[in-house]
Amino acid sequence: MTHTEITDRIKQLKKEKNAVILAHYYTRPEVQDIADYLGDSLGLSQEAGKTKADIIVFCGVHFMAETASIISPDKKVLIPAQHAGCSLAESLTGYELREWKKANPEGIVVSYVNTTAEVKAWTDICCTSANALKIVESLPEDRKILFVPDKNLGAWIQKKTGRALELWQGDCCVHERITSEMILRKSQEYPEADILIHPESHCSHDDAILNLPQAYMYSTAGMIKHAFHSSKKQFIIATEIETIYKLKKDNPTKEFIPIHPQTICGQMKKVTLENVWEALEKEQYEVKVPEAIREKAKLPIERMLKIN
Repeated sequence: MTHTEITDRIKQLKKEKNAVILAHYYTRPEVQDIADYLGDSLGLSQEAGKTKADIIVFCGVHFMAETASIISPDKKVLIPAQHAGCSLAESLTGYELREWKKANPEGIVVSYVNTTAEVKAWTDICCTSANALKIVESLPEDRKILFVPDKNLGAWIQKKTGRALELWQGDCCVHERITSEMILRKSQEYPEADILIHPESHCSHDDAILNLPQAYMYSTAGMIKHAFHSSKKQFIIATEIETIYKLKKDNPTKEFIPIHPQTICGQMKKVTLENVWEALEKEQYEVKVPEAIREKAKLPIERMLKIN
């Protein structure tokens, strides 16, 4: 079948089954095109909580579908690519966090939303890259903060807030490869361009980058908003390369240059138009968080969403 035929069948199945398709900005262009809602971790979490659909088809990686299941336990959450994982989420287990928390009973655990349900169950409050500064600044200044699992996002938060955080040493395998040298080289090649950098990047807490006038740290949604409202015509994009598809659609007269042609998340690319269709047709690969874990994991997510 052609992509057009598969797309038509997906649209028909959505109506028949009262289904909604949520997709992350890092998925393939053809998957983005069939999404009812396209977003980053924060936006997708919010949408999962608001939808009136009976079925959520989550085009992303496993922890994202888990988050949707935690927020909307009455919905059937399907993940088209059953084995789509995340190096960052997999860098920390619930057991490891429980033991770290046990050794620091006075500490507040702040977990990046890019974590498993088991980790969230041992978390005090979640955050995303879009709201991390606001979340940390809302916490009592006399309490120790244990930040998991992204060392780069955590180091950036420390720089921006002045708060001391104890950091778990996890990272995103895509953003960890985005270095200061890459950013500085591109700034010289394209001196008129704004450089939009995800705070998961290896360079996010380097003063040389933070002091660069044309460099901005943003969540993926923040990048899209900045580019849309900016009068600039050229942008360097330092995050997963598929974000540029959305940027070009929104800003056809502007130029978007990837920081490197290999900033690709292979896990996100496991989601295809074909397996979205198959997941919806067969209602397969349901993600269901056990109730005992879900009850504990929903609290830090709810605390995060209240602050937003």
